Amino acid sequence: MNKNNKKIIIIGGGIAGLSTGCYAQMNGFDAIIFEMHNKPGGLCTSWNRKGFTFDYCIHNLAGTGNLKLAKMWQELDAFNNEDIIQHDVFVRVEDEKGQKLNIYTNIQKLKKHLKTISPEDEDVIDDYLNAGQSLVRADFFSMGMNGISSKLRIIPHAYQIIKWSNINLEEYAQRFKNDFLKKAFPHVQYNMDGSGIPVFPHLLFMAGFEAGDLGWPKYGSLQFSKRIENRFKKLGGELRYNSLVSKIILNDNRAVGVILKDGTEHYADIVISAGDGYNTIYNLLEGKFTSDFIDSYYQSYDESQEFGLQVFMGLNRDLKGEPHAIALLINQDLEIEGMKRDSLYVEIFDSTTGLSSEGKSVIKVVMRGNYNYWKKLKTDKDSYQQEKDMVYHKVINVLENRFPGIKEDVEIYDVTTPLTVERYTHNFHGWQVWSPPHGMMKVMFQGLSKTLPGLQNFYMAGQWAEAMIGIPTAALSGRNLIKTLCKKDGKKFRTQEK
Repeated sequence: MNKNNKKIIIIGGGIAGLSTGCYAQMNGFDAIIFEMHNKPGGLCTSWNRKGFTFDYCIHNLAGTGNLKLAKMWQELDAFNNEDIIQHDVFVRVEDEKGQKLNIYTNIQKLKKHLKTISPEDEDVIDDYLNAGQSLVRADFFSMGMNGISSKLRIIPHAYQIIKWSNINLEEYAQRFKNDFLKKAFPHVQYNMDGSGIPVFPHLLFMAGFEAGDLGWPKYGSLQFSKRIENRFKKLGGELRYNSLVSKIILNDNRAVGVILKDGTEHYADIVISAGDGYNTIYNLLEGKFTSDFIDSYYQSYDESQEFGLQVFMGLNRDLKGEPHAIALLINQDLEIEGMKRDSLYVEIFDSTTGLSSEGKSVIKVVMRGNYNYWKKLKTDKDSYQQEKDMVYHKVINVLENRFPGIKEDVEIYDVTTPLTVERYTHNFHGWQVWSPPHGMMKVMFQGLSKTLPGLQNFYMAGQWAEAMIGIPTAALSGRNLIKTLCKKDGKKFRTQEK
């Protein structure tokens, strides 16, 4: 390392940590990343089971098209454009009667499809999709690329933001006259609870798809993370695996280094946490540097969260021709975690995705998961595993109705819970970030905890610093932090495109 350069310690080798490290190296800092796991990516990961790749993270990635955000991914060498898969259908909602709603990624095609299903709902359909069309050029997903100036671009769309943020998917569904659309529409955004999801985020997705964005990188999340890891190393950065940070070293309210679990001490000019926010603030820093706003955020979590429970299956079956995602509405009794489920979100990965060999496929079923439910079971290892197996068997029984004979095609399965995530990443209760209970506009423009009150030479990067979800959020957070540090040092922020 160049002795004349400032040294930066980065806690966590997820997307935020890797991005921060890459831009640090591009701008004359010497960065070292300490990662607790033995692979990069954090939650942006995959794993192999008997020749199948089970992908945990990426659903739709902003910046895979021609929007401004693509520049960042090019700088990070995150994927090859020829490996991006663009789906014709975002999700298909199906019921047990065989009725189907295809949410096409082309707005005009979707309009035609909806009006074919329900001509009498023309006005409701046009209102919803004309709003999506009007947001195409706004490029909301690139909002953080150029600081405050890019965020000011949303002002002309304030009316649409307010209008569509004040009505959720469930409420809007009731405007349809068609009974099937009333039933299906609340499930169009990853099958999340339609009563808790405003229409506006869904419209952003429709606008992104219309702009040719929100694709999926072939080979999945871990390979995506490894490409950024490789970029970091080529830029001269150092990444140490199996290096769990147990404490941040302070000197007169200044962060000066870290202590690892093995007791070794490492010092730097700047310390950046790109790891879990709760662990950083309340464990590594012992809650000494916080605020009422930050505290209220971390006290507002829900023990049950979307995407908390996932079931993976490696199949000896070719599922080409199926949509890549199905929200399956069911009538049969399905109780998981003591709660009745009326639908399952099924993601399908055939061999063209790179996650399985020719003639085989992977299915991933995603649903809400409750941390406390699994935490209680974990006190008995056998009970915990038996419950995971039970979840799989309940899910496969439902899928048997949609894919007859699928039980015989399953070669391997795996189930992840919030405790799985907690174990591998130290994320608080295994969660991703959630919306703040108040101060949303403040978070949108300032983030939650990019710095901490009273603590010098310390910064946070990633979703927890921003209190905003998304892989691009994590990467942009690191990019913008280094841009801030460059400005503080009076030097021009530089990038190196591949």
